[in-house]
Amino acid sequence: MNSLPDGFLVAWYGDDFTGAAAVMEVLTFSGIPAMLFLDVPTQAQLAKYPDLRAVGVASTARASSPDEMTEALTPAFEALLALKPALLHYKVCSTLDSSPEIGSIGKAIEIGADLTEPQMVPVLIAAPQMQRFQVFGHLFAGLGDQVYRLDRHPVMARHPVTPMAESDVARHIAAQSDKIDATLWSGALRQLRPDAIQVSTLDSQDATSETLAGRMIWEGRDANRFVVGSQGVEYALVRHWVETGEIEPTTPSKGVGRANGMVVVSGSVSPITAEQISWSRANGFETIRFDATQAVGDANALFAEIDHIVQDAVAAIVAGRDPLIFTAEGPDDPAVASLYVAVKNAGADMAKVNRKIGQALGEVLDRILTESGIRRAVISGGDTSGYATKQLGIFALSALAPTIPGASLCMVHADGLMDGLELALKGGQMGSPDYFGWIRDGGGQR
Repeated sequence: MNSLPDGFLVAWYGDDFTGAAAVMEVLTFSGIPAMLFLDVPTQAQLAKYPDLRAVGVASTARASSPDEMTEALTPAFEALLALKPALLHYKVCSTLDSSPEIGSIGKAIEIGADLTEPQMVPVLIAAPQMQRFQVFGHLFAGLGDQVYRLDRHPVMARHPVTPMAESDVARHIAAQSDKIDATLWSGALRQLRPDAIQVSTLDSQDATSETLAGRMIWEGRDANRFVVGSQGVEYALVRHWVETGEIEPTTPSKGVGRANGMVVVSGSVSPITAEQISWSRANGFETIRFDATQAVGDANALFAEIDHIVQDAVAAIVAGRDPLIFTAEGPDDPAVASLYVAVKNAGADMAKVNRKIGQALGEVLDRILTESGIRRAVISGGDTSGYATKQLGIFALSALAPTIPGASLCMVHADGLMDGLELALKGGQMGSPDYFGWIRDGGGQR
């Protein structure tokens, strides 16, 4: 890698699992050895992989309160900074999923700025490769062949937890912290209070602007070691490194071949995932509904639902079909409304219920894989991926074969039976209608 410095180039902390995996994918398929850990890696774990140039940690911060984020992020950032990376990246969703009450990007900036004392914090949300564009400070996101301003996006404007009502990236973030001025906007710094954290959100809408953003982040790393953004940060860095000759361009990676059986679990309510479920039902998958209302209240009811799902899934495998377990088929599925009613009637906390659903899906997946011996799986839904993977005894992932940007097929590293499992983590809003079939076929660049 020509003139790139020794040691870790990037250490990143993802606010959800699918997004954290996306960073690893960008780096790995650009020729930079990277690995994603499910917790801060130990020295013994890192010693097993001496060639790593980038290391990440996946979390569920996007589903956490500011107090929970402070408790989790502070020691994690400190541990990653102890590895002396050139850059510390707090990875957020490319559609800005966050609010002052849950998954606060503003709170993450406060923590990172306190530990690194930067002159300013660069924020790069856009990733043109993924149809995420920032122009004059406003974020736009693609859906199909259309591009929408974020607050008018058919999916993000209806997000069940953090609906987007603001497309100005700086205003959205500044509303989450009283230490960041709300008057900041793309590329312009107007620090009205001397104690405010200086933040600069970076426009990026094409290869040229993305390269410039990468150059600014990389060349400013000594003064501004902490950066916030989507995997667009790594896309931009790679473009800059290729342009300066510090790394060589890479060719598209091939797939790894069709699986002898595959299992999918989905906790996503996205309409995109709904299309994928519909396609799968018509193409050799056995779709099995998981009743999420059983996660509200009585634990025995949830255990019974898990047992029922596992039995149905194993029966489907015996019959030669690939099980796809799902909680809802899109935002208009009556199951979504039923869950909200059950949560309200029980006086339960929705975040805690979502956590229980994710954990239950993880247990379902673990039991199906253990009983069947199947060695390829998909978890659909960013928060679901975070909760479910922890049930599998995984300590790290490495990228194996690409699909769409941000949803590659990965290799599992674990101390138990799941070691060597091929696993894909997919955000709810991501993927072509045939995505699950694409993974079943082994992935690979199209």
